[in-house]
Amino acid sequence: MSQAEVGPAPRIEVHESADALATAVAGELLARLVDAQSAGHEPQIALTGGTIADAVHRELARLSGSSEIDWSRVVVWWGDERFVAPDSPDRNAGQARAAFLTAVGVDPAKVHEMPSTSDAADVDAGAAAYSETVRAHGSGEFDVMMLGVGPDGHIASLFPGFPQLDVDDQIAVGVTGSPKPPPERISLTFAALNRSKSVWFLVSGDKKAEAVARALADGTDLHDCPAAGVSGSEETIWFLDRAAASRL
Repeated sequence: MSQAEVGPAPRIEVHESADALATAVAGELLARLVDAQSAGHEPQIALTGGTIADAVHRELARLSGSSEIDWSRVVVWWGDERFVAPDSPDRNAGQARAAFLTAVGVDPAKVHEMPSTSDAADVDAGAAAYSETVRAHGSGEFDVMMLGVGPDGHIASLFPGFPQLDVDDQIAVGVTGSPKPPPERISLTFAALNRSKSVWFLVSGDKKAEAVARALADGTDLHDCPAAGVSGSEETIWFLDRAAASRL
């Protein structure tokens, strides 16, 4: 299964640097959120973690002051999370809170973090709990799903060759034995990730270039490169810096 078979053909944006990429993504997200709210819609977005995501989040904080967005009317989710203590620096949610969620005034009741070790007995229980949260508070689809891509082509916490790639009857799944630490994680499934109007891949650095090329190649199997298995129902955008785009 290739990305093109899942949804519309992707659009590729190449930026000069990781900083330029982060500024572009933040600006685009703010514009989309303002448009949605102007149309009377409460947008639902899913965040990712990692270095480039942190840069995007800091740009959101910087640019929000001149934006018309009402952050208290935005619903926030995550595509995956590390199953660690709630105050662990490994938590994607903690990074996002520190970078922009608190500063811009997102309503805490609309920030839906994945469970930590303090909230659930294990990753499977945490995944089940998050699935219920999505059912209770989700709108049926994400307006924007942001995803990073690993050098191995993984997205969220769906890794090449792992059994979670074939789970199609759950919203979220537990992951153990992750090849990237920490070993225990919770991830949305392909079924949930693909319930997104817009999917944005945020990728920087030459170490990701081969994975980007494989994900965008015709006929790539999602079991070999999970990034090939996600696309938006309306659009898919790959935001790349020159290094990440160097194999295209």
